Amino acid sequence: MTDETTARGVRHARELEGHLSWLDTFSGTALGVLATASGIYTYLGVSSLLDENGAMSAFAAIAYSVAVSVGIFVFWSYMMRLFPAVRTARARTGLLGAMALGSVAIVAMSSWLNAAALAGSAAVEQHLAKTVQDYQGALEQAHEIALSAQGLERDVARVRQSFEDLSEQEATGNLSGLAGRGAVFRVLRQKSEELAGLEAQIATQSPLVQSAFTEGNQILSRMRALTVEPGPVEARSVEFSEQAVRLAGLIAQLRQLSVAPLVERAAQDLAASVVLPELDGNSAENRTAQGATITSVLEVLAQRAATLERAAQTVMALPAPADTTYTPISSADAVILYARNFVPSWAGAIAIDLLPAVLVFILAITQSAIRSGREGAVVEDTLTLAELRAALHAMRDMETLAAALSDDSSPPAEKPSPVTPLKST
Repeated sequence: MTDETTARGVRHARELEGHLSWLDTFSGTALGVLATASGIYTYLGVSSLLDENGAMSAFAAIAYSVAVSVGIFVFWSYMMRLFPAVRTARARTGLLGAMALGSVAIVAMSSWLNAAALAGSAAVEQHLAKTVQDYQGALEQAHEIALSAQGLERDVARVRQSFEDLSEQEATGNLSGLAGRGAVFRVLRQKSEELAGLEAQIATQSPLVQSAFTEGNQILSRMRALTVEPGPVEARSVEFSEQAVRLAGLIAQLRQLSVAPLVERAAQDLAASVVLPELDGNSAENRTAQGATITSVLEVLAQRAATLERAAQTVMALPAPADTTYTPISSADAVILYARNFVPSWAGAIAIDLLPAVLVFILAITQSAIRSGREGAVVEDTLTLAELRAALHAMRDMETLAAALSDDSSPPAEKPSPVTPLKST
């Protein structure tokens, strides 16, 4: 390395040292501001988690936020001082591991609470909106099942009408050959009346189904309004919970209004519970004809009952509405549960805590550049003018001190003996 290159590297190193000296004048203050800001948002997040609003709860939230601020400030101060100063790969790897562990701890104790303070209300509103969607799906599904069950009324009416038509044919003698209202007629009328009663019972359920569905939609409208109304979300959540309980009751009512199980049981009883009347034919031949006709009627009855039972089972096989229950959650829990919807808030909450890591790497790179610029230079080349002047003053002071010490240690000069004057004679 030539002297010119060495001198250039030394000048570059001095320039970087000057910049670092200027940056050091406010780096601590900036780090303190970041730590304080994180502590403030941490306080807001902790406050949302505490159930009580008394003095002790406020003191606990303040103590936690102050501890977080101090911890962040001390941790990053250590990193900013020590990481750029170490030179060996082993030492840097160890400090990198410590910095990663500390960053995870900071995110765990501060960043998620910061995110709760930044987007907690919006996250709770998101939870309310999702709950409304779940309840709406459950209400619509329960209503669809109830309507499908009400549709069985047409199947029941068709079977009833077929038995009435057969009874009319029997009354005119076109069925068994015996005109009148005999045994076959009474069997057909018996089943048509049973089906007529079932049909009337199904018809009475229709207004109840429609009323429950209408009331459920009104509750859903109120719940949607609560998700976007201004004001504290905690107060809205209380009324939202009340409306959710009412809506859950209506959904359960709609499920109970389904007549499919009733139709299934009626279809099973349709063929099993036949009261056979006494054959009233005038002759054995007529009674034989009546018995054969009743046997045919019972076969038809079994077929119609099986068809009706399958229709009811088809309705009962429809997927039941999902059990939906509104669970109130805190803003912190809501932010975690719906983290994907609040990525900017999470990014800001984490950045305010981990931004000093960027400063640590900047300092490490700059210190490495300074050491690289001074590599190969002798001590004389690295001295600044101020250092040289200080060294000259120190040398002069040392020379002056040495001279003074030398004068004090030299033996004193002998005084000349006094001259005795001659006496005159």
